[in-house]
Amino acid sequence: MIDKKLLSILVCPVSKAPLEYDQEKNELVCKASGMAYPVRDGIPVMLESEARQLSADEKLA
Repeated sequence: MIDKKLLSILVCPVSKAPLEYDQEKNELVCKASGMAYPVRDGIPVMLESEARQLSADEKLA
């Protein structure tokens, strides 16, 4: 789980857009850049090299 206060200040390092927390996948998702950043042991890994690209369906959801 991500602290709501932390989530409110984090932005995507690529697009600088706000992030959404996907609890099911334990990722921070940026629709603007189409990237999903993993959360490991409660710590967001905000590195572009660690992020995965969202599928077309995920971008539309």
